[in-house]
Amino acid sequence: MNITVVGIGYVGLANAILLAQNHSVTLIDIISEKVDLINQRKSPIQDPYISEYLESVKLDLNATMDQNIAYKDAELIIVATPTDYDPTTNFFNTKSIEDSIEKILKVDGGGLSQIILIKSTVPVGYTESLKRKYKYSGCKIYFSPEFLREGKALYDCLYPSRIIIGFSGILKHPYLKSKIGISEKKALAALFVEGAIKKDIPILYTDSTEAEAIKLFSNMYLAMRVTFFNELDTFASKNELSTKQIIDGVSLDPRIGDYYNNPSFGYGGYCLPKDTKQLLANYKDIPNNIMQAIVDSNETRKEFVVDEILNTKAKIIGIYRLIMKSDSDNYRDSAILGIIERLKDKGVTILIYEPRINQDKLEGLAIIKDVDAFMDMSEIIIANRYHPDLDMAKDKIYSRDIFNKDW
Repeated sequence: MNITVVGIGYVGLANAILLAQNHSVTLIDIISEKVDLINQRKSPIQDPYISEYLESVKLDLNATMDQNIAYKDAELIIVATPTDYDPTTNFFNTKSIEDSIEKILKVDGGGLSQIILIKSTVPVGYTESLKRKYKYSGCKIYFSPEFLREGKALYDCLYPSRIIIGFSGILKHPYLKSKIGISEKKALAALFVEGAIKKDIPILYTDSTEAEAIKLFSNMYLAMRVTFFNELDTFASKNELSTKQIIDGVSLDPRIGDYYNNPSFGYGGYCLPKDTKQLLANYKDIPNNIMQAIVDSNETRKEFVVDEILNTKAKIIGIYRLIMKSDSDNYRDSAILGIIERLKDKGVTILIYEPRINQDKLEGLAIIKDVDAFMDMSEIIIANRYHPDLDMAKDKIYSRDIFNKDW
């Protein structure tokens, strides 16, 4: 099958590699450096599995910037373009998706043979709106949410927790609604199953709007767990109690579990901050308490952390790493950025150690390349996640990381 994937981010690239084990896959992106790296079988993002598969596994995969090459003979087009949250509109900016569909239809001459599968995270009800907008184009638009972690995106494709296929059915008659697209739904799910290593993968077929809601509610729940254990840690810290002992005891309850329970400076990264705000925006005029509280709690946690840091009276504050997760090279919306922003006007000097940034300053703040020099210069070192590098300066470290794991 000829498949095109739009967007060489971690979602698009991981899915392209998964599918290229058994099908002919073309990646398209507007950034030439990414295209060149893929064609050299090098990964443009930090992900051990992606790097290994590009280098060692036989893949029918190529990348291009040419729309005609990408779309002309494609039987399935997967759109995995970024949809950043726009605080001025309180919604995701979905322009990249619409732009992609317009280009697809232009090249295809009407889209009569196209199946478009959206992997980008979108607002609840978005795929239905696309179906109405392009109802005369002939293309079929599906939505399939992703549950991938940065740094482990391909691993999560190879061992997925579930596969969900949502179809934007316009016809609402109960019988017809249950039958429309069902064979295509199964065929789409089978594409992702055949490339996976995990067996007996749960598969769920839903309406597209329900599939969109599943994605956002899943991430809101994960954010809720983060904020719960962070507030537990705040309580323990203020009362001079052992956070670890309390979490160990709480987590032994099988209904709660010993996972996603490691305190931090707040949830961050590409997905949780924007997805929680988007779902909260979807709650406009709908009664809620928890949804707003989760978003507010994340900001409260950062204020607590900043107060704790300032109470040390340190004047030279070192920030150890900006990335959210150990295997990632991305620091977009990292929780530590919120800490830095709050510290900047507090009359302290801020130094940053982040070896994956090839520049000397970040927003006017010095980036120290030598870890030993960084530790010597810093009066206190702030680390969202602990690393063995920090052992040499244990007496300077401030971290809420209890279990030495990402989550």
